[in-house]
Amino acid sequence: MSLPPLFDRLRLPVIGSPLFIISGPDLVIAQCKAGIVGSFPALNARPQALLDEWLHQITEELSAWNRANPDRPAAPFAVNQIVHRSNDRLEADLATCAKWQVPIIITSLGAREDLNTAVHGWGGITLHDIIDDRFARKAIEKGADGLIAVAAGAGGHAGRLSPFALIQEIRQWFNGPLALSGSIASGDAVLAAQAMGADLAYIGSAFIATEEANAQPAYKESIVASKAADIVYSNLFTGVHGNYLRSSIEAAGLDPDNLPEGDLSTMNFGGNAGAKAWRDIWGSGQGIGVIDHVGTVAELVDRIAGEYRAAAARLAPVIAA
Repeated sequence: MSLPPLFDRLRLPVIGSPLFIISGPDLVIAQCKAGIVGSFPALNARPQALLDEWLHQITEELSAWNRANPDRPAAPFAVNQIVHRSNDRLEADLATCAKWQVPIIITSLGAREDLNTAVHGWGGITLHDIIDDRFARKAIEKGADGLIAVAAGAGGHAGRLSPFALIQEIRQWFNGPLALSGSIASGDAVLAAQAMGADLAYIGSAFIATEEANAQPAYKESIVASKAADIVYSNLFTGVHGNYLRSSIEAAGLDPDNLPEGDLSTMNFGGNAGAKAWRDIWGSGQGIGVIDHVGTVAELVDRIAGEYRAAAARLAPVIAA
């Protein structure tokens, strides 16, 4: 297993996952400076013209950082594109990404060969998120460079499969870049993801409780206060199953234990009918039990890096024996 050269600048084998509404330039820049891939959904930049401004800001600030810190260059950044037909901005957003030659495009909710070809045309790579082996094969057949395996316990739109089952099935036939998403919030979990066959860990919910995240203070505090048992899995809010904080569902006047079924007709990424649900119902993965305060991105990455090194050192004599 080998990663493309653009990942050589990573301090840790980690991608900060794109968080709807929450991820913006401040969070992405902080993540990249800390040595992990920072990412954001293109749809977070509203109106569409704002995407150009965001990419300008990210590109310029990371370039300035690299000039000032040649021994600690920033990690590359990524933009998430929703490929589902409800996203009427896709073509315009792709054109903007092409202008700025975004190094990594993360695709979700649909795989398109023409999109992958376009990204390759400007020298970028594509990573497609999937929830099972069938979707993984389709993504690679359509030209994706790598995969993000979204296992049970991931925040937002999440799968049902154990990470062990999902990774081992994919690794039977695919030797390219593979990231794992699902309840990862510690350095031990990052190392575990690599041990089972992933190249990278995909971490999202832990970054909600950071100063740079564009989340309401109450949302951040709820992440800190909640545990795995406080996560509810439902398809009511977008038509696709996802994990959400129980406290936000209760605050919206709903019973988390008796939610009706949703369907694909409720999916909306345009910011109209679905906006209230996305604002008031807070996504989160199951790994937040280790998040005990709101701090900076740099502090969080430092903590994860320390845990990662400690876990590797702890296991080294066991493996050698």
